[in-house]
Amino acid sequence: MPLFEIETQAHIVIAYADDETQAKAVLAENYPRENPIRISKRPRNLWVISKAALGITPEGIDPCNTARDCLAKAAGDKVHAIRLYMQETGTDLEQARKIIESNMVLGW
Repeated sequence: MPLFEIETQAHIVIAYADDETQAKAVLAENYPRENPIRISKRPRNLWVISKAALGITPEGIDPCNTARDCLAKAAGDKVHAIRLYMQETGTDLEQARKIIESNMVLGW
């Protein structure tokens, strides 16, 4: 069964589904107030996030904890959390987006 990436205003949901219709049903069941913005079928049956691509390194600040704090302050609002993360870390927009989205997937 393939994985689908379902983006809403506040979340990115990764779910197993037979097709796009079933992926929408999974979203409706688990997040009934959310509407899908984008639904993408993943090319494989796994989801991998490269820490190196996100700039997560052992030294310095821990982006995961910082990103999770930003998500909590933003009440799950992805765009606001990205802005907060950029302010707190000085990270550029693309890097902040990747880190915030990856932490949303992990279930902050």
